[in-house]
Amino acid sequence: MRCPFCSEMQNRVIDSRMARDGRAIRRRRACEGCGERFTTYESIESPMADVEKREGQNEPFDKDKVTRSIRLACKKRPVPLTAITAFAERLESKVSSLPRKTIRSSEIGAEVLAFLRAQDPVAYVRYASVYRSFGSIAEFTRELETFAAEGPGPAIDDDDDDGLEVGEDGTNEAPSVSAAVKGAAKGAPPKPGGDGAGLGSLFDTARGPRR
Repeated sequence: MRCPFCSEMQNRVIDSRMARDGRAIRRRRACEGCGERFTTYESIESPMADVEKREGQNEPFDKDKVTRSIRLACKKRPVPLTAITAFAERLESKVSSLPRKTIRSSEIGAEVLAFLRAQDPVAYVRYASVYRSFGSIAEFTRELETFAAEGPGPAIDDDDDDGLEVGEDGTNEAPSVSAAVKGAAKGAPPKPGGDGAGLGSLFDTARGPRR
């Protein structure tokens, strides 16, 4: 493996250990040329289910796209990046272990909503505004009222693999925001062409270019 510091191909492994909940092996390497040390990860490449978009087209599941969309919803909110990264990795693991070859984008959206509902009310509403394609202020207001009435959802169980069985009608989705919902006015839904472009690309809305 090429050294990232001097491009020398010769290096030796000085430490190996399990990482990412047993899904990878972390190796520390020392370059034989410059002596610098760097880290590599070894993991199994599992067949990944394709994401079925709303218009019927399929595309490969993209963990990075999911992560970016969540980070946009959580912008300037107290949601740790480590929590977002861990959730995205768990979601990728679930998708890769599915017995079917495709997964609906609505199922992924429901998983993200359940995660955000337990993390932060404002981030939840930002994401829901794109995922559910609110067409009016009244729809947005109803979502806030529902969340305020029901409160935040339970903490996400790292070992819960049942979430992806949610129906496309969203019957198992976390609906919506509690007392902190008053802060949603400051974190209103992204405007078309703004930071919300990354969110819309997940659900085939007309917000921003596709990747």
